[in-house]
Amino acid sequence: MTGNILSVLLWVAAVDFRTFLASRVVGGLSEGNVQLATAIATDISDADSRGSTMALIGACFSIAFTFGPALGAWLSTISSVAANPFATAAGVSLFLILTETVYLYFNLPETLPSLTRKENGTAGEKRSVQEAPKPVQRTNSHFLLNFVHMTFLLFFSGMEFSLPFMTYDLFGYSSSKNGRLLGYVGLIASLLQGGVTRRLPPLTSVRIGVVSCLIAFVLLGRTNTVTSLYVAATCLATTSATVVTGLNALSSFEANEGERGGKLGILRSWGQLGRGMGPVLFTSVYWWAGREAAYGMGATGIAAVSLMTLFGLKTPIGSVKAKVLNGHKKTL
Repeated sequence: MTGNILSVLLWVAAVDFRTFLASRVVGGLSEGNVQLATAIATDISDADSRGSTMALIGACFSIAFTFGPALGAWLSTISSVAANPFATAAGVSLFLILTETVYLYFNLPETLPSLTRKENGTAGEKRSVQEAPKPVQRTNSHFLLNFVHMTFLLFFSGMEFSLPFMTYDLFGYSSSKNGRLLGYVGLIASLLQGGVTRRLPPLTSVRIGVVSCLIAFVLLGRTNTVTSLYVAATCLATTSATVVTGLNALSSFEANEGERGGKLGILRSWGQLGRGMGPVLFTSVYWWAGREAAYGMGATGIAAVSLMTLFGLKTPIGSVKAKVLNGHKKTL
C-alpha cells in the first residue's frame, strides 16, 4: 500500500510525461498487494470454501472494473490544476488509497500460519504440533499452472487491448460506447462470480472459461454486427469470471500451508509476463496483418490453452468435497 500511495502521489504531481511514467512504474512494482489479498483469502478459508472465497475476490475486482473507469472518466472532466488535467481523479484515488491503508493497518490481522502460531505463544505451539497440517499431495505441477496462466493472459490481454480499436473500425464506437461495452463485461462477470463461479470446482471453472474465450475469439474474428459483438462480450465476461480465479484456487491447493503466498506470487508473476507481452504481440499482428489474422492467431493460442486445461490439468485431491449421506461418506 505504501508503494501505491507513492505511485498516486507522483500522479497527482505529474505535470510532464516522465513523472506520469514514473508513477506507473512504481504502481506496477507495488501490485504484489493484489496477490497478498489472494494469499490471505487462502489462509482464512478451508479446502471446501476456498474456491468460493476466490470467486468472491474476483467479483470485487469485476465490480471495481465496472465502475472504476467510469468514475475516473467523470473526474477527469473536473479541472482543478491547469498543469495536470487529471489531478482531480488522482486526488480522489489518493484519498481512497489512504483510507484503505489506515483501515488495513488497524483492522487486518496477520494470517500467515507460521507467524500466527508464534504470536499465540507456547500453548499455540503445542496445538500446532498436535494439529500439524498434512503435507499436500500434489496433483498438478506448478510449472504447468504457471505456463497456462501466462499463455492464457498473453492472448487474452492482447485481445482486450485491441478491442476498442476493432469496435471503432467496425462500428465507429466512441469512448462512451466502448465504456458501455466494457461495463457490460464487468457487470456480467461480477454477477457470474457472485452467483455461479463460487459454486463450481476450480478446474471446472477454468475449463469453462478457456472454452468461452475460444468461442469469443472466433466470434470477434468474424463479427460484423453489434449483436454478435455482445454475444462475444458475454463469452469474455464468462472468461473473466472464471479462469484467473480458478487458477489461483488450483495453485493454492497444490501448495503447503506456509508456501501458498510464494506460489501464488509466482503464478501472478508469470501472468504479468503474459499480460505485458500480449498487447505488443497482438496489436502488432492486428495492424500489420488485419483483424482476421490477429484473432485467428489468438484463437489458435487459446485452443492450445484449452487442450492443456482439458487434458493436462487434473482435479487436486484437496479440492474434492466430501459429504456424509445416510451414514456413508460420499466424495463429490
